[in-house]
Amino acid sequence: MKPVAIFRFARSEGPAYFATVLERSSIPWTLIALDEGAKVPRDAAAYSGLAFMGGPMSANDALPWIAPVIELTRDAMRRDLPTLGHCLGGQLMARAFGGEVTRNSIAEIGWGEVSATPEASQDRLFRVFQPTETVFQWHGDVFDLPRRATLLALSRACPHQAFRYGTSVYGLLFHLEVDRGELEEWLRQPEMAAEAREASVLDDITVRSGDHLPRLGGLARDVFGAFCALIDERASSLR
Repeated sequence: MKPVAIFRFARSEGPAYFATVLERSSIPWTLIALDEGAKVPRDAAAYSGLAFMGGPMSANDALPWIAPVIELTRDAMRRDLPTLGHCLGGQLMARAFGGEVTRNSIAEIGWGEVSATPEASQDRLFRVFQPTETVFQWHGDVFDLPRRATLLALSRACPHQAFRYGTSVYGLLFHLEVDRGELEEWLRQPEMAAEAREASVLDDITVRSGDHLPRLGGLARDVFGAFCALIDERASSLR
């Protein structure tokens, strides 16, 4: 099977639990570290799926890799490749299909509730969501829903938390991939710790993580597992 390409925009924001689920599903993956100068592939033909992680930059920044990432996402859509974006990655997914990315009036940092839409119960990835789930957030920008996209989750502060475009492209604003190791790494970053402290959530993140990480891990296992099933089905159809 061709590997899944995982695009990293910042060293501290790697694939975390997403990579764990890929490996448990015996799906190969390769890291494309744009933060270290790696180039964006010209097309998605070499991969069985794409995943885009988070980062501190904006999807609207004048960075040389943003336009190629958006075009690669469109190419993956044309090829019907499963594609998944987390936070910044989700914002890039939205931009690729006509949604705008803007600064939100409230930065969501830390543990917070999202509500699943009725459509989520019929979605292959999101049907494991209860009507309300506690997830981990770290963003100031938000995305509009692309035209013809299906809204899957929302929060009080952000009306668009997750969407599906077509049958296999997913954009998430929250960090479903975060595990304990990655979360601890984030809080060791001076800028991220200062941001959490300024938002008065640093202690709350630490205290509540023990309660919420196990459920988040279960959601991630099931959602990412369903994403792996999409990859397997797509690969089988091409044999």
